Amino acid sequence: MADAPIYRLLADGVLLLHLAVVIFVIGGLAAVFVGNRWRWRWVNARAFRLAHLIAIGVVVMQAWLGAMCPLTVLESWLREQAGDAPYAASFIEHWVGRLLFYEAPGWVFTLAYTAFAGLVVAAWRCYPPRGRQP
Repeated sequence: MADAPIYRLLADGVLLLHLAVVIFVIGGLAAVFVGNRWRWRWVNARAFRLAHLIAIGVVVMQAWLGAMCPLTVLESWLREQAGDAPYAASFIEHWVGRLLFYEAPGWVFTLAYTAFAGLVVAAWRCYPPRGRQP
């Protein structure tokens, strides 16, 4: 298939985007707690906090509804279009995939995502977002 390299490249790009979302969700919460300790103003910016809340909200809703992550579905489709089995090993996929994907019952992930969302909500209460500062 002549387009296979393009589809593989796109699939690797989706995988990197997926990793970026995971880093944003996890790192964003850490930034809120650390940033408030060190008085970083940007961690309480309304846009940042709202984007972070929406991101974890989408993850939790998918888990509760038993839905597959759209990024995972898109990556698998791209790999199939390239003629590969989903998650066929490329360098990026091999290493980034090991960081993102674990074998466990679905309820474990739902519980973890829900607990993490609880921490995000607690951060909103402890460190409320603020509008623009003069």
